Amino acid sequence: MAPTRTDSSSFDDERKNSGPSSEMPFQKPPTTDERFPIWHRPDGRENSGPDFQMAIKECPVTEQRLPFWQETTSEVGLPIGRHRSERLRQAGLCITILCGWGRFTDIMEWIGVARATIAASYESPQGTTKDNYAERHKHLTVLQQHVAFFDADSDGVIYPRDTYNGFRRLGWTPLLAVGTTLLINTVFSYPTLPPGQWFPDFKFRIYTDRIHKDKHGNNSGIFDHEGRFIPQHFEEIFSKYAGRDKQDITKGEIFEYVKSQKNVLDVVGWAAAFLEWSATWHLLSPKDGKMKKDDIRRIYDGSLFYEIAARNEKKSK
Repeated sequence: MAPTRTDSSSFDDERKNSGPSSEMPFQKPPTTDERFPIWHRPDGRENSGPDFQMAIKECPVTEQRLPFWQETTSEVGLPIGRHRSERLRQAGLCITILCGWGRFTDIMEWIGVARATIAASYESPQGTTKDNYAERHKHLTVLQQHVAFFDADSDGVIYPRDTYNGFRRLGWTPLLAVGTTLLINTVFSYPTLPPGQWFPDFKFRIYTDRIHKDKHGNNSGIFDHEGRFIPQHFEEIFSKYAGRDKQDITKGEIFEYVKSQKNVLDVVGWAAAFLEWSATWHLLSPKDGKMKKDDIRRIYDGSLFYEIAARNEKKSK
């Protein structure tokens, strides 16, 4: 059946002109080792809270700068979705479907809250589960996963030769791989330098533990400033700009999307966004002229890179 959202509009009158509630104050978002809250399902059974991480100890900045997360535990006697203290419903949204036995099953909850380790979407709420990818990479933020393919020896450093070899494995010509490598390592090396190192690294190494420092303007906001993945922003690319069934997007629609993200006077951001989406189009090269939604999602978490490389290596044998 079609997904439905539980309604809490019956409490609108009680929320009017009310200040912060002392009954259920907002709590610090759970991190790697903290227990998640409990909410009650319509069938009376308890269900655990968010089953994704917002911070990981391997990337300290995610623990130092936690995203907003809203306590969504139901008050006694109230069904899920009806919380007197719930001020921002989207921050604690639960989307459900009705199953054949009358039970409610999660599709996606807390859609506006950033995920530290999974690139979640409406269709893939647990991220990339193929080959246990999300579980195997849970020690990395999604942005670190995005670049991990190019760090073939997993030493946390991406040299220009690593970038070049990565693009060659993805099927790019030597000339295009060289040009892309020069651009990427020249631009993105300096912001990732270890703390205290002020002079440029003329080996143009990119340090993956500080890859969140490479976030630029005119982007979609899918990655936050700590390298987490925000499903809401990913979904909005398709809800706002894609036609048809919202499961793919054309070159013209992407161009319109990139134009709409422009920030005043941010020339570097304009160029970076344009080049990134051009590279995405070149990598996917859709024969029908439509990039698939899940392929784009899997580029964000890097899982598609390994699949394309394996496919190319198989062809070359």
